[in-house]
Amino acid sequence: MQNLVKNERLQMIVIAVATATGEQFKINPFSNDYFRIGLGVSIFLFLLLLMPHLPYVKTGILTGILSMTVQSGEWITHVHSYTIMEILQNNVAAGCYYVIFAFGMSKLRQRLKELHPLMLGGYIALIDFVSNETELLLRGVFLGTNTFYFKEWFLIMVIAVVRSYFVIGLYNSIVISQMRFLHAEQEKRMEQMLNINSGLYGEAFYLKKAMDTIEGITADSYDLYRKLNEDNLKGYSQRTLGIAQQIHEVKKDSQRILAGLLKLFDSEVVVHMSLSEIMHFVVKGNQEYSEMLKKKIIIEKELEFNQNTTHYVPLLTILNNLVANAVEAIVKNGSIHIRVFEKEDDVYFIVIDSGKGIPDHKKELIFEPGYTTKYNEEGIAATGIGLSHVRDIVHSFGGSIAVTSSEKASGTQFVVRLPLTSLIKEGRVDGTFNYDR
Repeated sequence: MQNLVKNERLQMIVIAVATATGEQFKINPFSNDYFRIGLGVSIFLFLLLLMPHLPYVKTGILTGILSMTVQSGEWITHVHSYTIMEILQNNVAAGCYYVIFAFGMSKLRQRLKELHPLMLGGYIALIDFVSNETELLLRGVFLGTNTFYFKEWFLIMVIAVVRSYFVIGLYNSIVISQMRFLHAEQEKRMEQMLNINSGLYGEAFYLKKAMDTIEGITADSYDLYRKLNEDNLKGYSQRTLGIAQQIHEVKKDSQRILAGLLKLFDSEVVVHMSLSEIMHFVVKGNQEYSEMLKKKIIIEKELEFNQNTTHYVPLLTILNNLVANAVEAIVKNGSIHIRVFEKEDDVYFIVIDSGKGIPDHKKELIFEPGYTTKYNEEGIAATGIGLSHVRDIVHSFGGSIAVTSSEKASGTQFVVRLPLTSLIKEGRVDGTFNYDR
């Protein structure tokens, strides 16, 4: 079925049949019945615009032949006083119209997307006018009819202009709708990619930190092995060596996993993203998250400073984590306010929510790995490493993070400070890894 849809010959036949069918809806602008204006021309033009890959001239020839055949058949059925030759003379000019029109459109085919709609409509109106006048001249040659006066020529020009701009308007409305749909799909895929990348970045960052710890434990184990071996404690030294070797194997496996994750971030092309774009994806993603949790939360952003940066993945990781925590902290209804501004060569990201707040004696604990206030329906605690991720990533940029809240006052405020130089720095930030895409 898909191959039939893509078949050019079938598409040409469809255009010819649709045009011939549309010609049945027609008017006669002049006193005689020789010259008719039908819906077929508008259909023919519209389908040519939708299918610029087709050979226009061949399509015009096929459409002209079918149009002439259908009109001749109509004359044979309803008018019995004409011979076959007279019927062909009356209708061959109408078939020639589509050939001339298609030839003129073939000269514009390569520039259809480049020309301004007003300019394109003007060119098509001129092609339509010339095609109509050629049809009239041919009718004059075959039938010996009189040349039209200026008033009739002017009417044909008006019809050509109205018809051309009407079809162009309809075509552009469809193109604009398609572009909006494609833009929405691209933005959705971009959002999904950024969410996945920010999540992977956090996991890779934590894995790298764990590998540094494993490397330290491995070195300590070998030191202990050598000391035990020097003290002739062979049994303990061998066990220690075995443990060190196992830890070393874990380290190598972790290195392979990390290398695979880093391939998702490494790229020779550095892509910049502005802080406004980052904020857009953070707000949109977490607004959808709040709706998924069936919470009515208003997320507002206040952008007082904008800057392009290649470090959009860690920034998304930081902000998504903080805003998602704010969404979860709000019971049913509430608000989240995100503010970005610059002060003394530092960029500040402030996230304020109207949730239940954090007691003062727990403000330092929330950044420790393993600490959590989140439990699922079965009472199982979350990992409690989200804010520790955020803190470590912020520190890798040479920044700081702080939380302010009160047991009496409702809500929590996180303040993230990042040096401007680290945000605009190309490539890798010390203490992190390459993640540019």
